[in-house]
Amino acid sequence: MNVKFLARPQEELAQAIDFYEQQLPGLGRLFAKEVFETIELIRLYPYGWRRITRLTHRCPLRKFPYMILYGLIDDMIIISAIAHQHQHPSSYLGRDKLY
Repeated sequence: MNVKFLARPQEELAQAIDFYEQQLPGLGRLFAKEVFETIELIRLYPYGWRRITRLTHRCPLRKFPYMILYGLIDDMIIISAIAHQHQHPSSYLGRDKLY
């Protein structure tokens, strides 16, 4: 399956990488690596993670307190959020209206 990032999750990813890089040099790179490894797992097993709305699935990262929210349309995985797990759900739910 192909993967498409919406604009907002691209910004969220960049902000999280910057945050972790400021905490410890190299940590931002490790975070980015885990995000893209997780996206590859989603690509291989798109139905393997819990659905949290009618259209949106949620896949947590293993080492960082973040999750990837995505929708499936035809043969496309649409990344709608890279969200911290302690964020209020209202900050990322409802983005499935974009796809």
